[in-house]
Amino acid sequence: MAQLVQEIMVDSAVTVQSNATLAEAARLMRDADIGDVIVVDAMKPVGIVTDRDIVVRAVAETAQPGNMTVGQICSTDLVTVRPEDEVKQAKTLMRKAAIRRLPVVDDGKLVGVLSLGEIAIDRDETSMLSEISSADPNS
Repeated sequence: MAQLVQEIMVDSAVTVQSNATLAEAARLMRDADIGDVIVVDAMKPVGIVTDRDIVVRAVAETAQPGNMTVGQICSTDLVTVRPEDEVKQAKTLMRKAAIRRLPVVDDGKLVGVLSLGEIAIDRDETSMLSEISSADPNS
């Protein structure tokens, strides 16, 4: 039987409104020990911003992260999956779009996130990628 996204996704996605500052988003990531937050409007995902986005699209461009909003730099061309989609399909989407995280959406509402790390841990807990994905942050 095919494995479903809902079986391995994280159902506690950290979210932020598009008018939040980059500094606010960065603090959310720090506090949750994660590298991304989903940008939402009434729990509907409208974008995603990563720690790398903040560095490359804002700080490296000499912007003031405390003054810029998440909506100004987030990726808005979201690729999403549904909880009942097969993990195999999610992996194909991730590979084609060259992304590491997929918002999981049910009836237009955000219900979780599926990351490359969850897939790796589920596939083989002893693999190097699983060990890195499940390790405590070193920062």
